[in-house]
Amino acid sequence: MQHLSALLPQNPYPGRGILLGRTPDGSRAVLAYFIMGRSENSRNRIFVPDGTGIRTQAYDERKLTDPSLIIYAPVRTVGKRTIVTNGDQTDTICDRLIRGGTFEEALRTRTFEPDAPNYTPRISGLMEPDGRYTFSILKSADGDPAACHRFFYEYAAPLPGRGHFIHTYQSDGNPLPSFAGEPCPVATEDDMAAFAQTLWTSLNEANKVALFVRYITLATGEAETALINRREENSA
Repeated sequence: MQHLSALLPQNPYPGRGILLGRTPDGSRAVLAYFIMGRSENSRNRIFVPDGTGIRTQAYDERKLTDPSLIIYAPVRTVGKRTIVTNGDQTDTICDRLIRGGTFEEALRTRTFEPDAPNYTPRISGLMEPDGRYTFSILKSADGDPAACHRFFYEYAAPLPGRGHFIHTYQSDGNPLPSFAGEPCPVATEDDMAAFAQTLWTSLNEANKVALFVRYITLATGEAETALINRREENSA
């Protein structure tokens, strides 16, 4: 198990990342999602509340160029289930769950992002109301867009104080190398504000864009959310 304060600074560009887990006291589910950016278009974004979820939005609409892969709803809920993804597959999963289908069925209809030469993986997570969670990553075949590899990771008995972390890129580069291996086991914290600050300060200063953190009390479903937007920090 690793600590994010040590893990994240080793990678200047993990891209977009999802963390799911449980607090050390065992009473709450932990969810986190962050975005990073190298281009002006990617950096010109903030997270805004959208019902029980969030969406990305251009901070300066005049500077928005191509919204296709950067404007989406990363977090949505279906009943007491929470979906977290790095793209519009959030809507695919949500729609399939509403119709009685499964997380896995929804993602078998999708592939990696069409952003050659990176072919960015689609990463997704589903948090159940009892704290169980599932991850998915959809990747090109070692950079070859001729095939899509789909991986699913189910955590049916989450341990207190532990989460799992998955992100889009192994490191910076051109093309960007896709994440490899299983979701990384990482430590969580009981204090949501402190955990959000740990995540935010551990991300590369030049590339971080926005962060979402939510803690859900398992006994009641009550949720507490924190949003940090670099654009708003810099304008304060």
